[in-house]
Amino acid sequence: MNKPSPPPVLADAPADVTLEGPELLGPGFRRYERFSVTLDHGGTPATLSRDILRIGRTVGMIAVDLARDEIVLIRQFRLAAHLATGHGDIVEIPAGYIDGGETPEGAAHRECIEEIGVAPRAMREVFSFMPAPGMLEEFAHIFLVSVDAAQVPEQAGATYEIEHTRPVRVPIDEAIASLSAGAVHNGYLLLALQWLALNRHRLAVLLGED
Repeated sequence: MNKPSPPPVLADAPADVTLEGPELLGPGFRRYERFSVTLDHGGTPATLSRDILRIGRTVGMIAVDLARDEIVLIRQFRLAAHLATGHGDIVEIPAGYIDGGETPEGAAHRECIEEIGVAPRAMREVFSFMPAPGMLEEFAHIFLVSVDAAQVPEQAGATYEIEHTRPVRVPIDEAIASLSAGAVHNGYLLLALQWLALNRHRLAVLLGED
């Protein structure tokens, strides 16, 4: 019987693990849970206690206007950033949660309207990632979207979510240059700008605007 091929070195793979739980630790805005995790380390089982915060699936948008050579970002207050750095008014890409029954594409379309006040003209998923798998089971789908930056309002946000976002129009090259300044720390934004820097030359092709 042939053994299955080992996974590539740089690829996530299934784990030989037994889970017990979850135990609900906190029923807040997102569930805070504890699991008993048993892993097989070379034939020796090891049991650990691990806590996670249930975030679920999310979307983020790299919203560009190629005719104006701009990217649309947002500013809003984040308590965690305020506590960690003293700079709670942070710059982000528009992003949000995928609601039950929504597709990632549908959520990206909705969140684009809610967070920057305009609907995408075209969109394409370009990568996905987990922001903090040591603690969160959040899984983010990132879309490149085309928007008309001239229609972006000064303020946006979903009223029913008591959300207040302030869209910001920035030249794409200026946004990419901010990576070396060290003045922004949001993971979604940093990954989005790094992807943008690597793919700057083919944005029009990806969006069907070439």
